[in-house]
Amino acid sequence: MRLSTKLLKWYDRHRRDLPWRAPPGVRPDPYRVWLSEIMLQQTTVPTVVPYFQAFLARWPTVANLAAADLDDVLAAWAGLGYYARARNLHECARTVAAAGGRFPETESELRALPGIGPYTAGAIAAIAFGVPVAAVDGNAERVITRFYGIEAPLPDAKARVRDLNQELVPGNRPGDFVQALMDLGATVCTPGRPACDRCPWGADCAARRKGIAGDLPRKAPRPDRPLRHATAFWAADADGRVLLRRRPPSGLLGGMTEVPSTPWTDRPWTVAAARGHAPLRARWKRVPGVVTHGFTHFRIEFHLLRARVARPPESLRSEAFWCPLSELDRQALPTLMRKLVRHALERSRGA
Repeated sequence: MRLSTKLLKWYDRHRRDLPWRAPPGVRPDPYRVWLSEIMLQQTTVPTVVPYFQAFLARWPTVANLAAADLDDVLAAWAGLGYYARARNLHECARTVAAAGGRFPETESELRALPGIGPYTAGAIAAIAFGVPVAAVDGNAERVITRFYGIEAPLPDAKARVRDLNQELVPGNRPGDFVQALMDLGATVCTPGRPACDRCPWGADCAARRKGIAGDLPRKAPRPDRPLRHATAFWAADADGRVLLRRRPPSGLLGGMTEVPSTPWTDRPWTVAAARGHAPLRARWKRVPGVVTHGFTHFRIEFHLLRARVARPPESLRSEAFWCPLSELDRQALPTLMRKLVRHALERSRGA
């Protein structure tokens, strides 16, 4: 029996019930497929499910999402991380809506859209349009690496893994095959302790025969992430508002809302030096404690300065604004900034 046939038979019995998947025999909605695949980039399924459901309830079609305000999209995305995805999501929706509201069906045309790379294009083409093309996410990568016993470390082995995966994609049900490979990696061929006795490919798996399934895929050692430093400014006025700021539209956390801060540097800030970057003149006092956060390529530590502002200045820089505490949850605050807000509020209550 062909490997693809074995996997599809297993999938028909064990497929996960996920809100973006069409029932068996029903043609998938390209909008749902695209939305879920963008959200799932570097994010787990349990985290994505409530975000996906909330987006779909608020913007049920690509035209609805295209017509939305970017600030609303960023606010709804807050907490999912990798915020360039949200900006690209909105831009892609506008591009598709401007072209008549239909997603292109080929892998090459999909890759031309904002925010869609090789994996995402392959997944959408296979799942939504039945194109027999591989889509190699982390789960598929792990399954293929183990099945063929590929001991070369990633990312060097990526091209070979994709080629081997492509050879397995069947002409019929390619979308189900792609999703089956994802499910196999997520539920059976898991990172730490693969359940080889439950795998439909277990009898033919090279890594299982060698007893190294748990060791694959091998990965090149990661360099240590450098530590960066910043000081944030928590300014509150007598009306129960706090000062926030909009980040530039491009770059890290682009377009998101933040607590104003110093530049992010390689050395810690002294209080005196940090005050020189304060967003307004006030009596800034150091707040005890440190807020830490990890990004892909570096870690960062934030100290906090706090001030009470009796009479807020009438004019602020265009990117700064006063926000009522009751409306903080509606702002496009990324996870790092929510940590800072929580720290500031807790310390304020303690004071």
